[in-house]
Amino acid sequence: MVSSHAIDVLKNELPLEQESLRLSGDIKTGLVLVDIVNGFCTVGSGCLAPIVPNKQISKMVDESVKLAKVFCENKWPVYALLDSHHPDIPEPPYPPHCLVGTEEAKLVPDLQWLENQSNVTIRNKDCMDGFIGSLEKDGSNVFVDWIKANEIKAILVVGICTDICVLDLVCSALSARNHGLLSPLEDVIVYSHGCATFDIPSHVARNMKGATSHPQVRHSQWVQD
Repeated sequence: MVSSHAIDVLKNELPLEQESLRLSGDIKTGLVLVDIVNGFCTVGSGCLAPIVPNKQISKMVDESVKLAKVFCENKWPVYALLDSHHPDIPEPPYPPHCLVGTEEAKLVPDLQWLENQSNVTIRNKDCMDGFIGSLEKDGSNVFVDWIKANEIKAILVVGICTDICVLDLVCSALSARNHGLLSPLEDVIVYSHGCATFDIPSHVARNMKGATSHPQVRHSQWVQD
């Protein structure tokens, strides 16, 4: 368990700023939903889904739904990434999950209404990094095109998993922005109350083929702090 002192030290050393979330139409903002699918969020929907109701994941889904409704009511752009893997392409150290065409790879029930919204772009991805997962065979990138077409200056990122897919997308977006590949994007914002991660305690991982331990309490200190 990470001590509160260690967290305070990290906060002082890392280039992060924590502020209250305020939304307005003054700055063109796009909402990015990362992997809020059954396979990570719906009880009993796969080996990476919660076995019993999980407060952290439920809160993340609730906050994401609230934000999605605000964005859709105002016709602001939304980009939804769906974890979607091919059965013949393993992804160690994770067991098979969110396979293409299964219920696991679908949006959670509370967000499936997004499929009918004109301001929403939905993208299946078969890797952890949503930026790379948005590449097309012709070299174009759906995420980059979405930023440019909507003249987005800030993205607000929520979803699961904080320490893997959310982190990878944010790091790639920041790097692309810094190299002038995401113009006019200026800010990348992570809403901590709208993020969560999955839970595989060590005693569960030992009995799950292809899995590695991933205790939620250890990987979510920043979200819960």
